[in-house]
Amino acid sequence: MDIFEKITKHMGPLGQHHKWSHGYFSFPKLEGDIAPHMNFRGKEHLVWSLNNYLGLANHPEVREADLKGAAEFGMAYPMGARMMSGNSKYHEQLEQELAAFVGKPDAFLLNYGYQGMVSIIDSLVDRNDVIVYDAESHACIIDGLRLHMGKRFVYKHNDIDSARKQLERATRLVEQSGGGILVITEGVFGMSGAQGKLKELVDLKKEFNFRLLIDDAHGFGTMGATGAGTHEAQNCIDGVDVYFGTFAKSMAGIGAFVASTEDMTNFFRYNMRSQTFAKALPMPMVIGLLKRLELLKNNPELREKLWNVANTLQKGLRERGFDLGVTNTMVTPVFLKGELLDATALTMDLRENYGIFCSIVVYPVIPKGLIELRLIPTAVHTMEDVQRTLDAFSEVSDKLKSGYYKENQFSIA
Repeated sequence: MDIFEKITKHMGPLGQHHKWSHGYFSFPKLEGDIAPHMNFRGKEHLVWSLNNYLGLANHPEVREADLKGAAEFGMAYPMGARMMSGNSKYHEQLEQELAAFVGKPDAFLLNYGYQGMVSIIDSLVDRNDVIVYDAESHACIIDGLRLHMGKRFVYKHNDIDSARKQLERATRLVEQSGGGILVITEGVFGMSGAQGKLKELVDLKKEFNFRLLIDDAHGFGTMGATGAGTHEAQNCIDGVDVYFGTFAKSMAGIGAFVASTEDMTNFFRYNMRSQTFAKALPMPMVIGLLKRLELLKNNPELREKLWNVANTLQKGLRERGFDLGVTNTMVTPVFLKGELLDATALTMDLRENYGIFCSIVVYPVIPKGLIELRLIPTAVHTMEDVQRTLDAFSEVSDKLKSGYYKENQFSIA
């Protein structure tokens, strides 16, 4: 058995049923806000897994800005890393506007969010420092931790008593090593929808000496009175030492940024390997992001639409008896009892017979015996979309409880 056969066998039913192939996916070309629909094998489907919280992906002003940026500069410019030949006044303008928006003195643009977080962690700590982090941190944080040559301690998810115990351990170590402590958590946890306990962590600074880094990929643009982020929603902007946000969620773009003090941000500019040795964010994206940020700041109705859809969806699911876990954000997880084959058949049924796409999460991401269907509401979903989804979820839930999916496995050639 060669390596490819081993991989296919290991993937099991999910690998057999979920194929990626040219021509399978396409999105309709629409004027105005992009509808949360896509064509899959010639059929239109309602999608609940789009990174487009505020509906900016196909906003006419965004499309015009993207087009003008590409027409004026092409896709190649700027041709170099920021520290060399990859800087522009537009990059600096976007940084200044982002910093002001999230309540920090300065910000640094990053070409990608995932590798940006890895590189932030790598640049902040050395072998004498200790990292304390939440157990359910995103994969980009975990990969950054793997590069750390010093000690790292994990605390139970959103458990402040556990965080305190790990800080006590970390403090004893740094007293000997002369290093510092970095605490890492998320503003909004993308799988559960729970907010990180930022305010409680900030309060721990009264007992311990540490810096706090938060990954607010899902919170930037969606949380808080102005959309500045989860630290705004929890009224602890000053207590967050390093703020990380991405453009992939609320702004439907590419790239990310890190915001902090002027000294710390300048440190990032010259010490983040993923930026020093890689090309800067392309100009069309920068021009488009300036427009996205303008719309985000000046159109609170976009956020209101998002939350109206999210609240209606979650209220309807709860009224029908669904378990949404601990979510207190727009991220909407639906937990069902079942095994891997049940999960595969159920999602295939949703896709093929109900025309609904959503993300599926199974073991080992969540405990065995559970299925999570994760719904990501957006400002461009409609009440009709919500009602259609509620009805479909009620039907597939009844099928799951009756054992229907154990007897009827779905397969697509």
